[in-house]
Amino acid sequence: MTDATQPAPLSRPGTRRVPIAAIFTLTIFLSASLLFLVQPLFAKLVLPLLGGAPAVWTTAMLFFQTVLIGGYLYAHLLVRYVPQRGQIAIHLGVWALALTFLPLAVPAGWTPEPGGSLPWQTLMLFAAGVGVPFAMLSANAPLIQAWYARTDGPSSQDPYFLYAASNSGSLISLLAFPLLAEPFLGGSATGLVWAVGFVALGGMVLVSGLSARRGPASAAIAEAAAPAAPIDLRRIALWLGLAFVPSSTMLVVTTKISIDLGSIPLVWAVPLSLYILTFVLTFTNRPLISDRAIDALFVVGLAIVVFLTNRLMVQSFSPTGAAMLCLGLFLVALKGHRALYLARPEAARLTVFYVVMSVGGALGGLFNSLLAPAVFDTLLEIPLTVVAASLLLLGVPIARIPRAAAWGLAVATVAIMLATSGADLGLDGRLLDILLAATVFAGLWIGRRLPLAIPVTVAALAVGTAIIGNGSPPLLQDRSFFGAHVVRDAGGLRLYTNGTTIHGMQWTGDEGRLIPRSYYHPRSPMAEMVTDPALPADARIGVVGLGIGALACYAQPGQAWDFYEIDAEVIRIATDRSLFTFVPDCAPDAPIHLGDARLVLEGQDMAFDVLVLDAYSSDSVPVHLLTAEAMAIYLDRLAPDGRLVFHISNRYYDLLPPLTRLARDAGLSVAYRSAKVDPAVDVAGANGSQVAVMSRSAASIAALTDDARWNAITPAEGTAWTDDHANLIGAIAR
Repeated sequence: MTDATQPAPLSRPGTRRVPIAAIFTLTIFLSASLLFLVQPLFAKLVLPLLGGAPAVWTTAMLFFQTVLIGGYLYAHLLVRYVPQRGQIAIHLGVWALALTFLPLAVPAGWTPEPGGSLPWQTLMLFAAGVGVPFAMLSANAPLIQAWYARTDGPSSQDPYFLYAASNSGSLISLLAFPLLAEPFLGGSATGLVWAVGFVALGGMVLVSGLSARRGPASAAIAEAAAPAAPIDLRRIALWLGLAFVPSSTMLVVTTKISIDLGSIPLVWAVPLSLYILTFVLTFTNRPLISDRAIDALFVVGLAIVVFLTNRLMVQSFSPTGAAMLCLGLFLVALKGHRALYLARPEAARLTVFYVVMSVGGALGGLFNSLLAPAVFDTLLEIPLTVVAASLLLLGVPIARIPRAAAWGLAVATVAIMLATSGADLGLDGRLLDILLAATVFAGLWIGRRLPLAIPVTVAALAVGTAIIGNGSPPLLQDRSFFGAHVVRDAGGLRLYTNGTTIHGMQWTGDEGRLIPRSYYHPRSPMAEMVTDPALPADARIGVVGLGIGALACYAQPGQAWDFYEIDAEVIRIATDRSLFTFVPDCAPDAPIHLGDARLVLEGQDMAFDVLVLDAYSSDSVPVHLLTAEAMAIYLDRLAPDGRLVFHISNRYYDLLPPLTRLARDAGLSVAYRSAKVDPAVDVAGANGSQVAVMSRSAASIAALTDDARWNAITPAEGTAWTDDHANLIGAIAR
């Protein structure tokens, strides 16, 4: 006898379920793959217009996270108020509208406005270029899960497993872009593949919608149709917090790595991939890692992040350090997303849950890309985010708060004492790092049973190292879209640091005050190029990358000097006589052009005898200044016998091979010099440097290579970088 309240199956049990599950899984997998492929793809397309700054990616993430909210809200309203047939028609209409944005490209004629708000301009550029396609893709995760809940497929009463499938597609796309698409296809070909996939997605969405419409109503649907229990504000706040912490942690890790290793798709993709992987591992009833193990690993992750973000806040670190920081991110996000899954509502509230979760993620983007740079003059969001992450374990009874707080302060005190007094105790740097890391880890591990001890420890470490761990108090500490800026005195020298690299220094005494130091000291290759006696008396010299303007003090009467600087804050620092006097005293009338040098030069009519390219923020490489398109602009602005001078000193990348390929294709001769410092001869503060010089004139380069310090360079094999196809990974120094 058949229960009349239950719909009869359309076929024998088990014959439809796997195909239906496969249809929805493939649809959501493809949608997520396209969603997360378009993020690094479009960011790469716009990077040449935005100066290659690390903040480009965090701002792009804010855009994507904000549009994700809109997509999830659209899906929620569609499911709640529109019949199934109408949902299919409306959603396919949005897909058809998105087709008009293909192929993806920067809007014709778009250029950034110098002096305008670059974060705002970046957001508007993404909205105009990829807003509608991304919004359509954003809605698919909750919408397709809601449609699946209307079927009789496996686990239709709890369709969150599809979110794990969605994130699997996201993960594969994110890693495929920097490892496969960018090195082998380039931006244009990848964009074509993406467009084909987007067209195919429309058909799969139609099939999924019709499958849900034709599917029998299951018990889960009857339950979903019943009035669901209201969601209180406390539960919403919990979802927001649990979504915010992993998002913010991912972005601070990305920012820190981008400052040192460069703003490139691989640097963007790895932290985001780890972030997404934690969704795959945790949004399931059968996680590969037990909840107890996740709690323990969370403490390990906190120890890693606390140690690295405090010990290395103003120091550079190697790729190994970057890998450890990514591990810490992974373990923190693992805890946050598992807690988020365990706090999920019933299927009837699925779309609300995803809306709130997306808001929490976007708040992380808002905090890191807009609020933190505007409010903090250092990367203070790093320790603050770690403190917020540690609060995930907060749950200690009030009676145990004093004991927990005391333990946390004790651990932080020991760690700070080690960090600041280790050298006085005769500990070398490596041993000190080991002891400090062990102290932090042991303190957090023991304190895990006193959860308040963890945020207290983290907060005390952050404040303590900020106060006493960074040397003398700075004369100036600020930040901009392009990085953090610090000016401080040390050992008779005034140092300007951008990111984690010293970009200039000036002697503070009266005698020798106007002698350039650092990479620009009188015996350096850079100085040799701008003081060459063979230069005409009325030579025109251009310098891309102002720094503190040290090269200005090599200017001679009758010469014309032009400086190009993308960051208004750098110009302010270099021209403030209370900080540095190279520009005010040596070249007060030299024009300083604000904006990306490539775009500014393209709009000028110049004929430089020497054009110096020294536009690196920290050790990150603005790849758009090292492409064939950029080289064509430089040559158009160079005198027939002029020289291009590339300052390529870098801790992580060997830029000589890609430069020689550009020279080969442009028919230029190349000379290279790696200069070391002689303390017996060179001024205090002198640094070694690596410089490559190019010219159309073989005789001009031969005049250099007659000097044993300079070497003629044979071009490296391979393809020159272009705006569409540049592989910075291949330039990592070995």
